[in-house]
Amino acid sequence: MPSTDTRQDRAAPPVPYRSRSWSWDRRLAQRGVPLRDPITVMLERYRTVAVVGLSSKLMRPSYGVAAYLQRRGYRILPVNPHESSVLGERAYPSLDDVPEAFEIVLIFRQPRHVPSLVESAIRHGARVVWMQEGVSHAQAAARASAAGLEVVQDRCILKEHAKRFVSEGI
Repeated sequence: MPSTDTRQDRAAPPVPYRSRSWSWDRRLAQRGVPLRDPITVMLERYRTVAVVGLSSKLMRPSYGVAAYLQRRGYRILPVNPHESSVLGERAYPSLDDVPEAFEIVLIFRQPRHVPSLVESAIRHGARVVWMQEGVSHAQAAARASAAGLEVVQDRCILKEHAKRFVSEGI
């Protein structure tokens, strides 16, 4: 007799997100409750973003993405040695020069610059290293993960935020 179970037609549940710092997540996961995806959790939890390579030129992707995040309530810390301020925020020449705490390091630089940025993020106590579309570096990502940071590579933070939190057009 053919099976009447239609579960194979349903989408697979998301892989549970397990964070060492969230005991609540662990308890839910132990009960078999599927949890939200890691990117949603990151975007909800972390609100201060150091944007490496942020330009004051309006047509640059870094400017548009940072302006979008700022409009959505994120604190933006520009990191660019060629800028004095961007989006009304003081710019810093490097991650090591940023005096404030930040949680996400958003990278708009060529992949060859990523390893040194990851080391700075680790020293500064960041939680996430996010490499924008077109930026990835396997060894640096492994180093960041080994140091306890969450890593996102080759993804646009604006697109990921909009998919999850914006019900109407951007």
